[in-house]
Amino acid sequence: MIKIRLIRLLSHAKKYVVLQVLWQWISLIAQVQLIFCLSGMIAGLFENTLPAFEVCIPVILGCISIRFLMEWLTSRTSYKASVDVKKILRSKIYEKLLRLGSAYRENVHTAEVVQLASEGVEQLEIYFGKYLSQFFYSLICPLTLFVILSFVNLRAATVLLICVPLIPLSIVVVMKIANRLLKNYWGLYAELGDSFLENLQGLTTLKIYQADEKKAREMDAESQKFRHVTMKVLTMQLNSTSVMDIMAYGGAAVGMIVTLMQFRAGNVDLQGALMIILLAAEFFIPLRLLGSFFHVAMNGMAASDKIFALLDLPEPEEKTGQVPKNVNSIRFENVSFSYNKERTILQNINIECRPGITSFVGVSGSGKSTVARILMGRNKEYEGKVVVESAVSEHSRMVENTEGVELQSVSESSIMKNIVLVNHESCLFKGTIRDNLLMAKSDANDTELETVLSKVNLLEFVTTNGGLDYHLDEAASNLSGGQKQRLALARTLLHNPHVYIFDEATSNIDSESEEKIMQVIHELAKTKIVILISHRLANVVNSNQIYFLQNGKIIENGNHQQLLEVNGEYSKLYQKQKELEDFAGGAK
Repeated sequence: MIKIRLIRLLSHAKKYVVLQVLWQWISLIAQVQLIFCLSGMIAGLFENTLPAFEVCIPVILGCISIRFLMEWLTSRTSYKASVDVKKILRSKIYEKLLRLGSAYRENVHTAEVVQLASEGVEQLEIYFGKYLSQFFYSLICPLTLFVILSFVNLRAATVLLICVPLIPLSIVVVMKIANRLLKNYWGLYAELGDSFLENLQGLTTLKIYQADEKKAREMDAESQKFRHVTMKVLTMQLNSTSVMDIMAYGGAAVGMIVTLMQFRAGNVDLQGALMIILLAAEFFIPLRLLGSFFHVAMNGMAASDKIFALLDLPEPEEKTGQVPKNVNSIRFENVSFSYNKERTILQNINIECRPGITSFVGVSGSGKSTVARILMGRNKEYEGKVVVESAVSEHSRMVENTEGVELQSVSESSIMKNIVLVNHESCLFKGTIRDNLLMAKSDANDTELETVLSKVNLLEFVTTNGGLDYHLDEAASNLSGGQKQRLALARTLLHNPHVYIFDEATSNIDSESEEKIMQVIHELAKTKIVILISHRLANVVNSNQIYFLQNGKIIENGNHQQLLEVNGEYSKLYQKQKELEDFAGGAK
């Protein structure tokens, strides 16, 4: 069971496989020499001929030493092969995810990637570290023994060699059953891991709605299905091991019986008979050991299919375009977007974002966040044009025939550098505040860090709590919601992109933090393009331009005053929210 593509992918590990086979073969030769000396000594004692102990003992000790050294070299080489395989495979998976870009989760689940990079790679480590070398050695060993023992007694050696293929035949039968079983095993394993990760991340929500017991029952049912498949795999492995034992020891017994018959007939002397009997098991032990590695190798093959499915995912075309310096305008020209060509989200929208605040409002599901995802390069398959222009005069544009850069031609790295999305899900990592800020600018000094913290009104808190080395717990759980949002904003300010996108960045936080964040947004709007997506219309009142979306279409646009004068959907929604907020304020 050799997968050529896997061998090619991990070509660096081939030298370790060759070396393992070589060390094992040298050990086999030493074993033959050892048996030759021992059988000669035993035969000499029975035949009353004094064996040459002064010659045999040093040879025996030398053979034992050689076998010990070869075993050590085999183990060491196996370890090196394992390290090499893990490093290469995990690098390949990581590089593939980088090439897939930020939208990789549209093609593969995170839980599956984690399982493949951990459990799947571990299975293939054994495949390369032990199975492959054992596979080739299992072919060489019986042939080597046949060549040597054929000089002792050809008939006995031939019988032993003929019995050897019985073990591979049993392995082939098992493989046909195991292939289907292990594919099912890995499929259920990935599903169970995905469910577990999702339920773990949403445990608080499940507790709030008292749905944790229901989810626990569902996971129990999934676990039971996985347990049944696992038990089937283990039963298959146990049964196949029993079959291989019968084949191996049965074959060795047949060889021994033939040898004894040849000895009785006088066709082989006592030393030759003892040598064949003592080496008979060596014909079958390598293949028997291969059988035990085989089950792990089958797991590795199933895992490799999943890994290759990941590595074969279509990659987005590599773009070389760059976001222009001093971005002055982003235009959507007749842009439409739909998921899987079925559910239409945006329909022929025309938008222009310039320095200042451009806001997108509307009810949930109207397409606001899809605009942000298009700008971040995550929703790539849109129709129409998204053009990014630099700050050039109209005369320069006419002379140089400059029409800006189409977003589809811009590299993901350039988008990430120049356009930043800030939302309520911005991730803060376990570590210090300094560590989290330096992600945006690795060479920033303390003065720069304190400056951005001051801008979001967080410096006083940081200073009184140990400074920049204040340690954050996992997911920054030792900060309030507002503090998390402001720290995430401070990190974005340090990154200093051309375009800021705030997608519900002030949701789920206290009014004081919301006010501080809006102050920062208005300050940024003096020099940057700021795109604001908000369900709360009070936050967009001072926007330069407001687009009201409904069912994927722009039904109204203008500034706040103009939209109020139209007395359309925006005005109705604004008045309704204002009444609710006034009522809530009065109730307090």
